[in-house]
Amino acid sequence: MTWQDVYQQWNNEATLEPTLKKQLEELATDPEALEDAFYAPLEFGTAGMRGVLGPGINRMNIYTVRQATEGLALFIDTQDVETKKRGVAIAYDSRHFSEAFAMEAARTLAQHDIPSYVFESLRPTPELSFAVRELKAFAGIMITASHNPAAYNGYKVYGEDGGQMPPQDADALTTFVRGIENPLEIPILSEEEVETSGLIQIIGEQVDQAYLEQVKKVTINSELVKEMGKDLKLVYTPLHGTGRMLGEKALKQAGFEKFVIEPHQGIPDPDFSTVKSPNPEEAGAFEYAMKLGKEENADVLIATDPDADRLGAAVRMPNGDYQVLTGNQIGAIFIHYILEAHKQANTLPEDAVVIKSIVSSELPTAIANHYGVEMLNVLTGFKFIAEKIQQFEEDHSHTFMFGFEESYGYLVKSFVRDKDAIQALVLLAEVAAYYKKADKTLYDALQEIFETYGYYKEKTISVTMSGQEGASKIAALMTRFRNEAPSEFAGATVEVTEDFKELTKVNHQTNSTEKMTTPPSNVLKYILADGSWIAVRPSGTEPKIKFYIGVKASSQAEAEEKVASLEDAINEITNA
Repeated sequence: MTWQDVYQQWNNEATLEPTLKKQLEELATDPEALEDAFYAPLEFGTAGMRGVLGPGINRMNIYTVRQATEGLALFIDTQDVETKKRGVAIAYDSRHFSEAFAMEAARTLAQHDIPSYVFESLRPTPELSFAVRELKAFAGIMITASHNPAAYNGYKVYGEDGGQMPPQDADALTTFVRGIENPLEIPILSEEEVETSGLIQIIGEQVDQAYLEQVKKVTINSELVKEMGKDLKLVYTPLHGTGRMLGEKALKQAGFEKFVIEPHQGIPDPDFSTVKSPNPEEAGAFEYAMKLGKEENADVLIATDPDADRLGAAVRMPNGDYQVLTGNQIGAIFIHYILEAHKQANTLPEDAVVIKSIVSSELPTAIANHYGVEMLNVLTGFKFIAEKIQQFEEDHSHTFMFGFEESYGYLVKSFVRDKDAIQALVLLAEVAAYYKKADKTLYDALQEIFETYGYYKEKTISVTMSGQEGASKIAALMTRFRNEAPSEFAGATVEVTEDFKELTKVNHQTNSTEKMTTPPSNVLKYILADGSWIAVRPSGTEPKIKFYIGVKASSQAEAEEKVASLEDAINEITNA
């Protein structure tokens, strides 16, 4: 059908949800917006789906949620009876319609006689990952749009290991989802039937307590925290999201006494009314925390995104101002502290391993090498880190110490199989306490790391290209980079080109090609003669193409100059 046919199908649906019906009538006066809402189904990929709220097959609404869940139910129907009985854990964040979407998902599963375990109120993504494992569920659903603006919501699917579904299962699930022609016709269990079915169980405090019990293992030096926990001054903002309840309890449980919750942003708010974007990557998200931090003379400011899987931090500088750290810098600080603390305690395993994504900084690699610890690089997406953890548990080959992505995602202990900002919150407080005891700040810690390992600097450039035309432009850019491979960037020769889609690694110096062993992914990476690197990939969850830059230099000024030159080279290509 054409998009106009699909629109008429929705417009003629007598039982269409009233709010959506009204919004659809308003859309009729805007042909461009109407086409965007109906020109193609909301993309459902390995990370689930994410989109603007509203009517249409290219929007987040109860019908697209039912369609995604119907696909999951059909996938579960292919399993044996006992597997099906294990059911699905469901959690949701503070966004518009999140709770309603969670119940729509549960009622869709119930229509297939699949039980679900739905949290009583909003919970972080990492607790959903934990709950899947704790309840031995077959799958999990998280209703969230992560750090996107208020107009968005999303839907993430988790496998039985607590990680986002690996490619093989995700592809099978996607096939089922895309095979559903009309989301308006998907049956769900009525509210009356739900009451008598026993298929939807409400969960909460018991899982919270089990999760918090595991969080105790995050603390490495309990004596240090016991000594410094009463002195460390920390401001925490959950940015109107899910992090407050568990974050507050986790900090108190660890022994931190002088932390303050930013009062305005401690309240869940689907409009995120105090920030332009609830994203801890952006300095603007720290505006309120910085004001409170100066009043409290806080040592460190910490923010978590709405579903509390990502964590950002701002550190106090010598002049009293606060500087927001990058995800790579936080990752480096974490890795340095974890390995040094275990070395001092003589508890660093011989088979220790740290995992990061291929677009993350090489500074953590230098730190790991210094401690004789292996660094593994995986594709972007925390599910690939989760897969490695699962592999290590099965073959007993390595001891997992830490995993991170440059996009502010960290995992300390593997009882969760996704980014966990609650764990990171507790550990970063411990790291800050360690340096406070030495009369230093986390800013000082970072400078010491640079002085020891070199001045590394990274930058991510995100270019938004929305709608049907934008998707075509992103595809054309990737094709151009792949078929007309650059030989240099900003005067630096490309020595190695890694194509993670074609799984080829070309060494231009030796004119040789070797096969890569990672799963295929639409990513290109260029390693330059001076040790710098550039990677390019389309976002899996947003209408963006992303460019990643990484450099190493002998000074901060030189590093900044290198990044600026490479950014200019990238802008020249994209503008053309």
